[in-house]
Amino acid sequence: MSPTNRTVVVTGIGATTPLGGDAASTWEGLIAGKSGVKPLEQDWAAEQAVRIAAQIAVEPSEVIPRPQARKLDRSAQFALIAAQEAWKDAGFEARAGDDASVDPDRLGAVIASGIGGVTTLLDQYDVLKEKGVRRVSPHTVPMLMPNSPSANVGLLVGARAGVHTPVSACASGAEAIGYAIEMIRTGRADVVVAGGTEAAIHPLPIAAFGNMMAMSKNNEDPQGASRPYDAGRDGFVLGEGAGVIVLESAEHAAARGARVYAEAVGQGISADAHDIVQPEPEGRGIAHALQNLLDGTDLDPAEIVHVNAHATSTPAGDVAELKALRKVFGDDTDHMAVSATKSMTGHLLGGAGGVESVATVLALYHRVAPPTINVENLDPEAEANADIVRGEARKLPVEGRIAALNDSFGFGGHNVVLAFRTV
Repeated sequence: MSPTNRTVVVTGIGATTPLGGDAASTWEGLIAGKSGVKPLEQDWAAEQAVRIAAQIAVEPSEVIPRPQARKLDRSAQFALIAAQEAWKDAGFEARAGDDASVDPDRLGAVIASGIGGVTTLLDQYDVLKEKGVRRVSPHTVPMLMPNSPSANVGLLVGARAGVHTPVSACASGAEAIGYAIEMIRTGRADVVVAGGTEAAIHPLPIAAFGNMMAMSKNNEDPQGASRPYDAGRDGFVLGEGAGVIVLESAEHAAARGARVYAEAVGQGISADAHDIVQPEPEGRGIAHALQNLLDGTDLDPAEIVHVNAHATSTPAGDVAELKALRKVFGDDTDHMAVSATKSMTGHLLGGAGGVESVATVLALYHRVAPPTINVENLDPEAEANADIVRGEARKLPVEGRIAALNDSFGFGGHNVVLAFRTV
């Protein structure tokens, strides 16, 4: 096999989310249909129209030593926690170079964030206004940089093949993983740590999203507020956290005897060129990304039995995605179990593609699709275009090779579709 078409596999997973402080507890929560959405108890929340969010289950302060945490934005803290878990899960015992099984010159890191260090930026501006110039932290700039999570993960593992930060709003985490796949397929790296992170639960983002009518205001029923595909859905619920996977060439993984969760088949990317925030209503851009995925890989549509949908619980976006699936796959869509895990985790913005890739890989590995919760009155258009996994988890075929998609879309019309397959 030529070095420009190498098989890429997933050998490690890590996460910290509203459902748990690691990948195992997050997966357990997803399969159980558990909601991570709760009321906001901060003092500033009382003045907000939106007073709910899916906050992290385990605070970084319980994991990261305080001296280190003080130099990191919350988004970088999440990324480090997830990356450290994924690195260890992949079987690496130390930083590249110290661990002889990976060459630092052949190791990359691609960690994305849609917003970056927004809490650092806003908090330090408050310090400047209230306490003066001398009280602003000298760590402010390296904390608020959008590439801070990727840079710190690169430092953690010793990556020298390249450290990158794609920024494409809510498609960022998925685009990071797609970029990492290409780094390995084209021969630039043997191992890449990739994923997404976000930490934007702050008064300004919540007020801004709320005023643009993008978020659910169902403050009376937090756990029922994120309801993709329900006829009464009224917007997304903001979440926070990170999801990271370790990608590796199949040859490199085999040489060191690594456990393989799944094959990372490839990516499909497109743009809507329609509106800065609204999705193209018929899903044409999404369909283009799906077709690009098929054209650029050996993926057989008949293999696809599961889709971890972007499905944020917005009136327009949820259905456009399903229309695109139907447009490209036709009747094959009927055997695809579609799950909307944001019904449980909320929407992690740039971190969504990372966390949902972890969920997609585990769905294949365990051959079970997580449920979509809170669907009390299924939207007729959703029912007509897809098989939604509702209420309870669903077993996937136990024999043969199967594949799954992870869809991520973002403001600006960014469309990214990732494909994974059993090995």
